[in-house]
Amino acid sequence: MTLLDGRPDPFARITMQQRAPGRAPLALNGWLFSESPPRPRCGPGRWLTARSPELREVQSARTVLHQGTRTRHWIGIQVGSTNKMLLIRHRVPSGLLKFCHQAGVRLSSTAATEKHGLVLGVYKDGDKYTLTEEAGKFNKKTGGRLDELLQCASVTGKLSESRLLFGLTPEFPAVAVVGLGDRHRQDVDHAEDVHAGRENVRTAVAGGVRALREVRCSHVTVEPAGEPEASAEGAHLALWAYDELKAEKSRQKSVELSCTDGDSEPWRRGVHRAAGQNLARTLMEMPANHLTPTLFCQRVSETMAGLPVEVTIRDEAWIRQNNMGAFLSVARGSVEPPRLLELSYSGAASDSAPLAIVGKGVTFDSGGISLKPSNKMDKMRADMGGAACTAGVLYAAARLGLAANLRAFIPLCENMPGGRATKPGDVVTAMSGKTIQVDHTDFEGRLILVDAMWYAQQVCKPRAMLDMATLTYDMVVALGSAAVGVFTNSTAAWRHLRAAGSATGDRVWRMPLWRHYTNYMTDCELADLNNIGTMAGPGMCWPGGACSAAAFLREFVSEDLPWLHLDIAGTMENSADDVRYLPKGMSGRPTRTVLQFAETLCRDERPATD
Repeated sequence: MTLLDGRPDPFARITMQQRAPGRAPLALNGWLFSESPPRPRCGPGRWLTARSPELREVQSARTVLHQGTRTRHWIGIQVGSTNKMLLIRHRVPSGLLKFCHQAGVRLSSTAATEKHGLVLGVYKDGDKYTLTEEAGKFNKKTGGRLDELLQCASVTGKLSESRLLFGLTPEFPAVAVVGLGDRHRQDVDHAEDVHAGRENVRTAVAGGVRALREVRCSHVTVEPAGEPEASAEGAHLALWAYDELKAEKSRQKSVELSCTDGDSEPWRRGVHRAAGQNLARTLMEMPANHLTPTLFCQRVSETMAGLPVEVTIRDEAWIRQNNMGAFLSVARGSVEPPRLLELSYSGAASDSAPLAIVGKGVTFDSGGISLKPSNKMDKMRADMGGAACTAGVLYAAARLGLAANLRAFIPLCENMPGGRATKPGDVVTAMSGKTIQVDHTDFEGRLILVDAMWYAQQVCKPRAMLDMATLTYDMVVALGSAAVGVFTNSTAAWRHLRAAGSATGDRVWRMPLWRHYTNYMTDCELADLNNIGTMAGPGMCWPGGACSAAAFLREFVSEDLPWLHLDIAGTMENSADDVRYLPKGMSGRPTRTVLQFAETLCRDERPATD
């Protein structure tokens, strides 16, 4: 929503004075706002045009509505106590000035000194709207003007509907009213596998805070709408932007966010959860030359400073000493040395087994000798999405003081076609001792994961292990951006993860982990395993490619260890039509879901494998 009245200051003020003969001027102040035009009616009153002789009947008036398009504006004026509404329609700016001249109105522009905004919600209730509790309180403060304006603006309360109102109170000169959807459908939507109420709040609040940022509000107060944690998430996720490499004048203006309920515990939880996802998005967006494996470790170390997270960085010599041949085979082609980053957070008893999280950290993936097509290769700066989300989970857990023990293992390297790069047909030996025939160097993620997963099992004896990786394009084809594909040997752990995805709105979907796919990976001419298997297909897609990749990883997991593999390739990037409370760009998904999973899993006993 933007102002379209031709003036540069979106807080331009209208001052109207009635110059009736023999009467003192009556001043009226209102704030402009724009949206789609209203329908030509308003309650019991009727709409009149600027040419109507009834303009002369204005005894005392106040501007209650202003809406516009790029070429025309609508100004609604309430006429004294007559219950009449005037709809003035003119081209701008000349038409608006003409109206001012006809009606005896003086138009002036003054810069706004107050830049505080407020986000309020309304529910759709049949053919009407219903104010939330907080909106109802605000309506009383304004003497019913809020409700009056919403009726004039034909508000319905449907999800994502929004209106900007100005001048209602001195405390909040700008108010965004957002639709929360059907008030009777605010619980879990089992068909969609998501908590609809929380997701509606995130979506609606995001639209409100963005609209207020557009009109230069520097501080926005958000109502909780019954879900303060979701409200905080929606607000903070919506305003995030990666612009640290742009000139100062081109960066998004910062907005201070607060809740009408104050700094409550649920609101703070939402702030911390959003911060974890925003960290992941920042790391995923950073250009590869600004986030090499070494710089990734440095950035995460700086971010974790002051938090109860132990950071350990393993160099190339240590990796070689520990016989991580699969990991090293990917790093060989780059001049940037590999790193293994370990993060440890202890929020539970020392004798409580940790959850191990492994994140794929290919900071740039050219495909190696099996070079990728050049189209959109720049997006491969985010091929470390699993590593970024893992760091985000530990960061949020530490800020929340999560009652869980977490250990993260992040193998970091670049996959480049250098003179020392691994060649198709080479055989490498993993840390476990198994040999792998590398027939396709662009299937590198699984190679660095298996060494990190094997190491994690040896050093921390986890209660369960979860890995995240932008692993296969096949998952993009299978699920698109709707959900993260999950492969697991534990139905108990899967139930925890599915419930977490429903609560956070970042859903997951279980995929088959059958021995059928294992046979393709073990049928190998030169080694124990082949990194692509025997189901080679054309182009970027391989029949059952995501399933066979998971089967490959399972060969490096202890049979009695509950394990979940999350292929996050489909959710790596967000478009305008995907998650509406996330800006376009790298998504940081599924950071909040894994965080929720860690919290619930560590409350229960160790889940069983199937």
